[in-house]
Amino acid sequence: MPFCPKCNYEYIEGITICPDCGTHLVDESVYEKPEDWTEDNWEVVYTSNEDYEVEMLKDNLESAGITAAILQQKDRNFPAPGDLAVIKLLVRREDMEAALGFIQKVNTENNEGEEES
Repeated sequence: MPFCPKCNYEYIEGITICPDCGTHLVDESVYEKPEDWTEDNWEVVYTSNEDYEVEMLKDNLESAGITAAILQQKDRNFPAPGDLAVIKLLVRREDMEAALGFIQKVNTENNEGEEES
């Protein structure tokens, strides 16, 4: 069955793009969750209500060799005024200190860039 790796929803055959987030669906048998995917092994290092912000941080962390995952509960089927959904960026517990340092460095560089503008 087609499966969205971002939303963790299954869809009927024939659907290729997730109607909730726009991500290309993968075959559930091909999708592999990390072996240590339990609450005890992962920590939240960042939260936001903006998809793009969390996606960019995840990509930056992974380019630095830190495995990261996104957990979101956004439901686009029921639009509401404002965006109250919280999107969480998680890393493995042993990478938490490095990830927090990396995120702090990125945020500091972004703030310095805004001050120069």
